[in-house]
Amino acid sequence: MNSSISNTERAEVLAQALPYIKRYVGKTVVIKYGGSAMVNDDLKHQVMKDIVLSWLIGIKIVLIHGGGPEISDLMGKIGKAPQFVDGLRVTDKETVEIAQMALSGKVNKSLVNLIEVTGGKSVGISGVDAHLIEAKAKNEQLGFVGSITSVNTQVINDLLDNNYIPVISTIGCDREGSIYNINADTAAAYIAGALGAERLIMMTDIAGILQDKDDPSSLIPEISIEQAAILKKNGVIDGGMIPKVECCIQAIKQGVKNVVIMDGRVPHAILMELLTNEGAGTMVTA
Repeated sequence: MNSSISNTERAEVLAQALPYIKRYVGKTVVIKYGGSAMVNDDLKHQVMKDIVLSWLIGIKIVLIHGGGPEISDLMGKIGKAPQFVDGLRVTDKETVEIAQMALSGKVNKSLVNLIEVTGGKSVGISGVDAHLIEAKAKNEQLGFVGSITSVNTQVINDLLDNNYIPVISTIGCDREGSIYNINADTAAAYIAGALGAERLIMMTDIAGILQDKDDPSSLIPEISIEQAAILKKNGVIDGGMIPKVECCIQAIKQGVKNVVIMDGRVPHAILMELLTNEGAGTMVTA
């Protein structure tokens, strides 16, 4: 605790957060978690504290996570080299089994454990549970990489109604029982839309959408779907930011009120976004 902050100042900070707490209490916020904030232990603990605090003040938090580095690490341990096409992992039968072990096993349960020891109540599930994420093969070249066909939010709502934080790994299945690896950004967009979430927070490795990708100070604080299309056409939104912005647009079209792309490496970025006027990152709106 910072001893330079007096009790009066600390109380004032809490009082200033009241309007934002009132705005979000009882509302659903979906957080997509991955990238550097996920592999750094200190930041991981910081993010879990933000999530538990948000949950304690009455926000319904749904945490959706990726785990690409963990999948690659596990593949390396058995001598299997990762292959990618257009940024998507080529996923044969063995690789999808590895992905399921890494995501639904190691990563999911470690996050659940962190939330619990931080003071929250959490249950870890995958898209296979209760057929939460139904999918089909995206294309033959990618193998068992899934394209989402439907989302069944009943199990998520049951957990939220019983005051749990659902932690979801993005493994899906079809009605015949085949398992698919699902892009976590895409899954977050579909799930947030199906839940009618108040906000979707996409945690990434950069500050948000930048006017100049080499200048972190050129952050664009807010854009509409139409402005995003112009920025994409002009090359401002390019590379790996294109699919993230497309996921934001998908979420908004499915009913999410707004989506925020933020730097998950910034301490307390979630609290800054939810409980301050300035927020964090870039907000994409309808």
